[in-house]
Amino acid sequence: MKYGELIALQKHLMQFDTIFKAKRIGDNTVSLRFDKEFEYGFVMTRGESMVYRAPQAPYSQNYNAPFDNLLESLVSYSKILDIKVLPNDRVLCFTLQTKNKYKIQTIILQFEFTGRHTNVILLDENKIIIEALRHIDAGKSFRIIRPGVELLDLPLRKQTMPVDIVNIEDLLEKNYRSLEARALSNIKLNLSNATRKKYDKLHKLLFSLPSEASLQKEYEKYNLYGSIVLANLHNIKAYDTELKTHDFEGNLITINLPKHISTNRMGEYFFTMAKKAKNKAVHVHIERENLQSKVSFYKTLLELIDDATSTEQLIPFMPQKSGQKKEKKKTDDSQIIWLEGYKVLIGRNKKENKKLLSLAKANDVWMHIQGVPSSHVIIKTDKQSIPGSVIKSAAKLCVDFSTDKAGEYKVDFTKRKFVKTQEEANVLYTNYETIIITKEGVEIRS
Repeated sequence: MKYGELIALQKHLMQFDTIFKAKRIGDNTVSLRFDKEFEYGFVMTRGESMVYRAPQAPYSQNYNAPFDNLLESLVSYSKILDIKVLPNDRVLCFTLQTKNKYKIQTIILQFEFTGRHTNVILLDENKIIIEALRHIDAGKSFRIIRPGVELLDLPLRKQTMPVDIVNIEDLLEKNYRSLEARALSNIKLNLSNATRKKYDKLHKLLFSLPSEASLQKEYEKYNLYGSIVLANLHNIKAYDTELKTHDFEGNLITINLPKHISTNRMGEYFFTMAKKAKNKAVHVHIERENLQSKVSFYKTLLELIDDATSTEQLIPFMPQKSGQKKEKKKTDDSQIIWLEGYKVLIGRNKKENKKLLSLAKANDVWMHIQGVPSSHVIIKTDKQSIPGSVIKSAAKLCVDFSTDKAGEYKVDFTKRKFVKTQEEANVLYTNYETIIITKEGVEIRS
């Protein structure tokens, strides 16, 4: 931030008399809310600091360091007594009156846009440091930034006021667009790479599956080997690695013998291999369908990531944040997505749909597209009421991952206790509500 921009920002912020909410929303970003419409983000990245203004959105990450707890407890719902820019450097100071159940006190919230020592510092009225975003020791600067230490003044520097008047609202909007574009690009890249790895792995597994015909041949081969070995046990010596003999039609045949298996159990070994091949031939189509559904799921996810025009659209697909409950056990029974802090499970095939129904609790919300086969979606409630925005977002995901055709879809949802399972993942359900989701047309992808 330039000195002139801070002066313009200071004048702009003087219209407010209260900070309703203060919270760290990124590793280097502090959000201040002065009303119910916008939030002001103070990006304190070294060498790239800026301030932006954006419409208020749900917080996607929770920080619990001492600085964060004090920032929220002291600054939230504080009265603004003064806002000023220090004349000797790019430092914006909020003088605040905050109160708790014990006392009313005056504190200073100081944003220092000072290059490599960019920082956010909480001070008492005697300029004693309460806490800071970054601690700085004597070996790095003459100004020690530690709780309980008096904050020294910055050296005097001559600041040049710009000739042109800064349009601060345009600047705040420009900063937000720039930050959003950069964040969107980075998140897209990271999510696409992670999703692509899963897609490629499943795709490779799918095309490595043997065909029913090849498994049938494998069954016949091992069955023949078992019969020939049993007929020639008297010719097999200990430690033989192969058996050269004739098959039952008089043709020469060489059978590689298994290692570490006694001679009298070699026939059993080949019959077991034949049985496995036969069972796999019967069930390989199920495995193929499951893999195909997962490949299709990740293909759709890649398309949704690529089509996203804002970071908010990508938040559900981002990894679980530290403030959310950790999984007790890693599971691959469904795709896990987070919507505004609520855990959402999406079935990617019939097997996973059935599994979700068995895992869901009575008051969890279940949803499905009305009248057509679709992914089952479960919203974990922990007996809490679910916001309408979460219901709508989950219903959209249900449609997105169930069909690639544009149109209007009716998505039914109800509590799990009103869903009765039948064969496969088919269900009967009552006490449901319906939400209409419109899926826009998408371009044909190669």
